[in-house]
Amino acid sequence: MKSAFTRLSFWMKSLQACTLAVAVCFSVGANTPSGRLFSLDHQLMCTCGCSEILGECNHVGCTQSTQELNELRAGIAAGQSDQQIFNAFIAKYGATVLAAPTGHGFDLVAWIAPFAVLGAALLGVVLLVRRWSVGNSLSAPVADAAIEDPEERERLEKIRRETGSNGGY
Repeated sequence: MKSAFTRLSFWMKSLQACTLAVAVCFSVGANTPSGRLFSLDHQLMCTCGCSEILGECNHVGCTQSTQELNELRAGIAAGQSDQQIFNAFIAKYGATVLAAPTGHGFDLVAWIAPFAVLGAALLGVVLLVRRWSVGNSLSAPVADAAIEDPEERERLEKIRRETGSNGGY
């Protein structure tokens, strides 16, 4: 009978082997020119106006994507770094050629704004629910104080006891 430590050790080694296998599978072909071309053409936009990623532009008869892909292949063949290729594309086509905004300057707002809006909306919902719950707990005694008829008060109290609610207040 195997001990718990032996079984745990087996599963840990199996997990490490699987992680290594996945890492190797993802890194195969990453340094080849075709792998680099695939990586870079998915970080650039086609400038023909089709709003497609450069590597996936299926616009029939698009001359822009063919020209841009040729420029990208030439940059890779010339041994340029990714940043040099991006800078050349930005200089020629403008910053809109990038599929994602850069991580500095005003473009940083494009990365931060969605999370800030989500946080503000979440805060607004929390505050609204809190206000509703506080408003409900304060309105019930005020409504009861307005009822002067003892029989009506007794009937409402009986309803509260039997239903476990505050009578809809």
